[in-house]
Amino acid sequence: MSAERSWGKAPRTGRRASPGPGRIRARAAHAIGRPDTGRNLEVTDTELVRAAARDFLELFHAEHPKTGWMGPRLAAVMREIDLTGTYWHTPEELAFGARVAWRNNARCIGRLYWRSLQVRDLRTVSDARGVAGHCFDHLRAAHNGGKIRPMISVFAPEAPSRPAPRIWNEQLIRYAGYEQPDGRVLGDPRYRAFTSELIRRGWRQPDRTGAFDVLPLVVETVDEGPRMFELPVDAVHEVPMAHPELAWFADLGMRWHAVPVISNNRLDIGGVSYPAAPFNGWYMGTEIGARNFGDNDRYALVPEVAERMGLDTTDETSLWRDRALVEINRAVLHSYNQSGVTITDHHTESRRFLIHLEREEKAGRRCPADWTWIVPPMSGSLTPVFHRYYNAETQLPNFFNDPEATHRSLYGAPPAFI
Repeated sequence: MSAERSWGKAPRTGRRASPGPGRIRARAAHAIGRPDTGRNLEVTDTELVRAAARDFLELFHAEHPKTGWMGPRLAAVMREIDLTGTYWHTPEELAFGARVAWRNNARCIGRLYWRSLQVRDLRTVSDARGVAGHCFDHLRAAHNGGKIRPMISVFAPEAPSRPAPRIWNEQLIRYAGYEQPDGRVLGDPRYRAFTSELIRRGWRQPDRTGAFDVLPLVVETVDEGPRMFELPVDAVHEVPMAHPELAWFADLGMRWHAVPVISNNRLDIGGVSYPAAPFNGWYMGTEIGARNFGDNDRYALVPEVAERMGLDTTDETSLWRDRALVEINRAVLHSYNQSGVTITDHHTESRRFLIHLEREEKAGRRCPADWTWIVPPMSGSLTPVFHRYYNAETQLPNFFNDPEATHRSLYGAPPAFI
């Protein structure tokens, strides 16, 4: 649900691969009205944006027939691109594009709810303090008293004459990892380097450091550079971990945050790039229990839980790791449910994903899916998503990790940066 991880390697499936450079150039050439000669095409940045805009507007009007003929809107967009190198989405286009980006995201198993995504249009916000403040508001609104709302906050877009704000953090809430003299890490080892960098830049960690110290939010703008902002206490909602039967589990002092807001992905809609567009669904239990708590390079909780359970850790055939991991995941689901915070289990969400897949097929749309992300990291073969192949071809609108992947993915060239 929250794109916490990729894992494993997919079996060879024979599925159609993502389009190669030749097909990308041909698609761009077709979109801008040029014949595909099979040769490398010299396509300018403006032409690429025009091609992407045309594709998106065709999609928007096809799925919104009541908006009428797209000719006038397309002409206006093309004039704007010719004058400025980019264009401004209408609020309706922005909302549709953000929702379809979720629908097209091959790594997310929770796309059944894509239509319910609440879109916060914050495109006029480009200063660091404004971005940070609205991110904190996002956390409060998305938490919704525990009834998590799928939500996205879209800040100022990239423009040829001005870079957009960026958020350094992978998620709005992440926990520090402090390197200890003996080489071990207090907190989350994944963020050891990030924590050290923030300390080097002047972040004052708590006087008494712990395993769950919330890192500051880092927002970078062209005018101010990177700035750090402490998260307000009322924006950080956490769930303390307990087990329905193992009373000692609470003594481990584990906890996790309620709202998984991904904040370093770039949103691409019709050739317009939004580098700062934090968005969230809700957690699937295995993202926390099997990965954040279970991975050896994260909190590595499995050995300690196995020991407290009295399992034989000297013999792998006892499956002590598996037994301990199941109980950790039971604790996560139990704790979130007891705290009244939305969460889902991997069996339920796998069935829901197949419902989404069926609906997309009935609508005549391909549903891209990355097997290595869709199959849960625990008991994968017990879920229905394991036993089938998927089409992983990239579709737009979408979210991307690489800042340059937005245009390279389908249109063959990076966006312009200053």
